[in-house]
Amino acid sequence: MPVHFDVNGHVAWITLDRPEALNAIDPETHTALVASWERFRDSSNLRVAVLTGAGTRAFCAGVDLKRMGEFYQGVPAERRTEVWNRIPGIGGLTRNLEVGKPVIAAVNGVCLGGGLELALACDIRLASTNATFGLPEVRWAIIPGQGGTQRLPRAVPPAIALEMMLTGLPIDSKRAAAVGLVNRVYPVSRLRREAQTMAEAIAAHPPRVVQAALAAVHQGLALPLAEGLRLEQELADPFRDSPDNREARAAFREKRLPRWTEP
Repeated sequence: MPVHFDVNGHVAWITLDRPEALNAIDPETHTALVASWERFRDSSNLRVAVLTGAGTRAFCAGVDLKRMGEFYQGVPAERRTEVWNRIPGIGGLTRNLEVGKPVIAAVNGVCLGGGLELALACDIRLASTNATFGLPEVRWAIIPGQGGTQRLPRAVPPAIALEMMLTGLPIDSKRAAAVGLVNRVYPVSRLRREAQTMAEAIAAHPPRVVQAALAAVHQGLALPLAEGLRLEQELADPFRDSPDNREARAAFREKRLPRWTEP
């Protein structure tokens, strides 16, 4: 199987497993990823997902160049825009597939092209010290077309994003952390453990509250500030003085862990 789906508590681990191809995405891997995201989305027991790559050499080297044509040959040129605006993008999360729950990318090794675009579609990015990040599409006479030109300038200063896209040159994990592309950097041996720890910290909170905060950020980023503030109030108000909010205040007073009412 090119993608493994494993469960650890409330955390789903989705692992790209084509190490011989640096975990590049071919049509079969794309289909398996879409199915994995839908499984995660539809499972009430799963609260956080972690996406990573098998081995230590690569998170994902992007679309499998040897089979790139297969992604396009089945769609006539005159229908491509219509089709691309309807179906999930490469790897699923890059376009037209929302899971509504937090996703962490645990980037181990090479993260290039569509691999970086997939990592950018995740909510939090953790990296190993040997990770490298790049959008080399210009070398193949194309531009990043799975969210790279839109998400990267939203994640880092636009000048940094343009440097990466126009030169095609990668950056290392130290610079990625310095420009805000990744949240934290860990030794390779600690990456999985730290990703699980962060996922468990998120999963410990009421799922509806976590999902509302996530929605407020994602939807609000596309709005003017005044509209975003109105959206925030709409999403925040149902939780004010809710049973879980009252339980959280009682737990604080009694110096104990809260016992949430929702599953």
